[in-house]
Amino acid sequence: MKFIIQTLGCKVNTYESNVIKDLLVSAGYTEVKKIEDADICIINTCTVTNTADNKSLKVIRHAIKNNSKATIVVCGCLPQVNLEKVKKIDNIAIIIGNKYKKDIVTLLEQYFKTQKPIVKIEDIRNAEFESMCLINFDRTRAFVKIQDGCDNFCSYCIIPYSRGNVRSKKPIEVIDEIKGLIYEGHKEIVLTGIHTGHYGSDLENYNFYMLLKDILKIKGLERLRISSIELNEITDDIINLMSTNQILVDHLHIPLQAGSDKILKLMNRKYDLTYFKSRIKKIRDIRPNISLTTDVIVGFPGENEADFEKTINTCREIGFAKIHVFPYSEREGTKSSMMDGKLVEEVKKERSRKLVMVSRELEINYMNKFLNKELEFIPEVYKDGYLIGHTGNYLLVKCMGNIDLLHQNVSVYVDKIEYPALIGTLSNSVQ
Repeated sequence: MKFIIQTLGCKVNTYESNVIKDLLVSAGYTEVKKIEDADICIINTCTVTNTADNKSLKVIRHAIKNNSKATIVVCGCLPQVNLEKVKKIDNIAIIIGNKYKKDIVTLLEQYFKTQKPIVKIEDIRNAEFESMCLINFDRTRAFVKIQDGCDNFCSYCIIPYSRGNVRSKKPIEVIDEIKGLIYEGHKEIVLTGIHTGHYGSDLENYNFYMLLKDILKIKGLERLRISSIELNEITDDIINLMSTNQILVDHLHIPLQAGSDKILKLMNRKYDLTYFKSRIKKIRDIRPNISLTTDVIVGFPGENEADFEKTINTCREIGFAKIHVFPYSEREGTKSSMMDGKLVEEVKKERSRKLVMVSRELEINYMNKFLNKELEFIPEVYKDGYLIGHTGNYLLVKCMGNIDLLHQNVSVYVDKIEYPALIGTLSNSVQ
């Protein structure tokens, strides 16, 4: 039978969709690219905002409309926190939340046998980690999910309710998965989770720093990347590890969310700007050229023009290499949805536009540091004679070269910037 998976939301959802794909392919199912060609349509949903809810519902309805004969499976965050919205849609065969994704083959076989709809939603606030292992990925970069859940309860965020409590994958399972991926030729491992830096908080005498140390001992590992981490979870131990081990790449994605202490407090973030800037300085003291990228929400309830200007000034002062800008989108059920001072859409859009321009300015400033210098990158794509890939500090690089160099470490001399990429020439040793 043929299947298609449509994924909305975060990298964790992407990882889990790839695990579902692995399981189906291993069971003899075939992946297709078009809904019309599929016998099974799986929609892995997101619910981080009301907009995400509506988009997930739209994708579900589109699948049903365009392939009425297909078996429709809806899973993920939307049914986990708002099952009734999903149940209102007819012709869905299987509904599961953020548990039982790895049981997809068994659930499909059960449905085909009984032809009775299946709904499996459990309270995951105290659930155990659902261990998954990814076996098929591109040969350059592989994601490894090490953790699920979040206990932060930021005022704008529904994730603690959709993903449950913090729970960690067993260290030996993480190590074994990474060893398998390296054996298959992967150059880079990306550690991902809902609250990655909180890994180990539910384990006895083991934490994220200890996991990093154990991973860095694995032979053949060339790059280790953390997908995202809160600043207050980058401990002195982790900073010291970064100072002594270059396998940890020169890139950290650290969400700021707002450059105003007033807004940070309303968001229930766990730091103020003084602390944030001091920790950034400590990181830069040992990694001067590190790429620091971030997330910022603009137009949060109560954010006035002065608060927004503080955010712009903070981003420039810190010198982020890139800012992912998100206009505030209300999520029903969160504290911020009940706050006063909500901004109109036009103001949020205009502030987003301004901050995106600041991001581009900062990106180019960071890229200029590497002009007329030699860098290493791993080509991930070959297109029109160009090798295209990323450096350890996640700069996009393009250079003319041979397809045989795909997925290999390649040295390139940076000639110019053509935003958003650095354009280079292969070093003599690899031409």
